[in-house]
Amino acid sequence: MDKRLEAFKRLLDIMDDLRKGCPWDKKQTIESLRHLTIEETYELSEAILASDYQDVKKELGDLIMHIVFYARIADERGLFDISDVINSICDKLIIRHPHIYGDVKVESAEEVLENWEKIKIKKEGNKSVLGGVPAGLPPLLKAYRMTDKASGVGFDWPNKEECWEKVLEEMNELQEEVKNDGPIARKDEEFGDLLFALVNYSRFIKVNADTALEHANAKFKKRFTYIEDKAREMGKSVADMTLAEMDALWNEAKKQEEKMVKEDKKDK
Repeated sequence: MDKRLEAFKRLLDIMDDLRKGCPWDKKQTIESLRHLTIEETYELSEAILASDYQDVKKELGDLIMHIVFYARIADERGLFDISDVINSICDKLIIRHPHIYGDVKVESAEEVLENWEKIKIKKEGNKSVLGGVPAGLPPLLKAYRMTDKASGVGFDWPNKEECWEKVLEEMNELQEEVKNDGPIARKDEEFGDLLFALVNYSRFIKVNADTALEHANAKFKKRFTYIEDKAREMGKSVADMTLAEMDALWNEAKKQEEKMVKEDKKDK
């Protein structure tokens, strides 16, 4: 037997054992697993951003277990089983890849995405291009997916220069509201428009806005933690330090990072 099929069968057998014999596993429902699955997805995301591939392997295993768990519960309820889940995604992939399983010709990944969105609308009965974007997605990721999907059917800026002009336009409108001390609702609207325009622009420069912000978050955390560590070494609390002292340590942390990057490039 193919070792992949053998490993998957082992997982199915273990899940059967757990549903029969483990009090916690027997108690779980599709609804009770939901928040745990969300947590596992974020843990996978963190491992990917950290390029920790051993952790990626572990988190992928956790997610596969959740999929098998959902399917096992659904099978008990007569809803569907794991073969239905797998066949469903196989059918979808075949439908959405006519350049592989049909006679459609494509020249680029962008053409594949355009076909993908058109097929979803024509063959799968989606009433809206944006209908497949989950309402519960984090806002940055939701903005990215909505603009990406709209682009797939031709609703997009013709080039990155015009898209950037929109960013500048939204920035000016926000600055105007702030300068005039406009109502909070107006500042909220203009700030949101600016963020949305920036996310839209990120697609043109091949950057995922959500990933970029996570990298910025990690960088800020690392540098601020450096300030805290140095403050403790000096017998101080950051709350007792001046802004100038903290800025000096921030720049020190930044220089150390830049030095490490240069050394890493030399090693490569």
